Amino acid sequence: MNAFDLTGRLAVVTGARRGIGRAMARALRCFGLRTAVVTALADNAVGRLVEDLILQGGVDASMICWMPDDGIGRTARNGLNFVERGYGIRGALGVSDRAHTAVSQLRKGDVDWDTVFSAGARWFHTGGIFAGLSETTVDVADEAMAAARRHGVAVSYAPNCRSSLWADRGGPERAREVDLRLARHADVVVGALGLACGHPGAVRFAADEVPDALTAVADLLPGAGVLATTLREVPSAGVNDWCSAAWSAGTGYVAGPRMPGLHVLDRIGSGDGFAAGLIHGLLAGHSLDRALAYGTAHGALVMTTPGDVSMATLAEVEALLADGSAHVRR
Repeated sequence: MNAFDLTGRLAVVTGARRGIGRAMARALRCFGLRTAVVTALADNAVGRLVEDLILQGGVDASMICWMPDDGIGRTARNGLNFVERGYGIRGALGVSDRAHTAVSQLRKGDVDWDTVFSAGARWFHTGGIFAGLSETTVDVADEAMAAARRHGVAVSYAPNCRSSLWADRGGPERAREVDLRLARHADVVVGALGLACGHPGAVRFAADEVPDALTAVADLLPGAGVLATTLREVPSAGVNDWCSAAWSAGTGYVAGPRMPGLHVLDRIGSGDGFAAGLIHGLLAGHSLDRALAYGTAHGALVMTTPGDVSMATLAEVEALLADGSAHVRR
């Protein structure tokens, strides 16, 4: 989850080694925004390494909840997310190692959300990965989003369903139930197209079906002001056709810039990069069309660098939007 203050502070609650929170907080750094992460880690060498990496990315780690380490991870551990990139016709494969993690054990009341949001926060973001870690994290997400709304903080949510997190806990139906419960707190839903069907990925929408699908989601979530989604075709693991779309009550349907034949080094984190660019555009007061373009360009750049976090800069995003050139800059 994430929160944002008047000077650009973003707080994020997340699970596992990466997840939506840390990657989102780091991705927003590329736009010059000060960010912070709210999560829980086991207090051992691995947890402290994660803290160090967070700090190296310029993200405030002062709101991490540290849980005692028992020496072997029987009671609390730090999660991992393994991903094979894939090649050609072999798609990327992700393996979540997130059970019994410190963050999955967070419960309502463990975080003083009123304190988090009382310093002038402007934005809070969370998603289905955190909510899917355990039965208690759903309630923590709900508690945090409600607190953000009480403090007048803009709230966004990304469904981000991972089937492995729900395999023994009700499957796609339970995931959708949770997504709809939490998305109803949100002003902005990123990945909204996944809510237009039984669960994210259940239906492949043709380009001409996307406007009606987003309108259907708007009917499900009358409180949401903006719905956005990435659109990806995958001719091969290394070459993707990349685009996006959004809807708002004031603007209607907007299509993002098309980037066919995008060469992909590492696609992990592209959704977080897209969300960060979109949020930057909305916070900066840009039109929905321009905010969507920021998200699309930033997500594309994230796919050109290794790892799940953004290595792009605002200047690179602007340059890509201006001419799309890959010429060497010296």
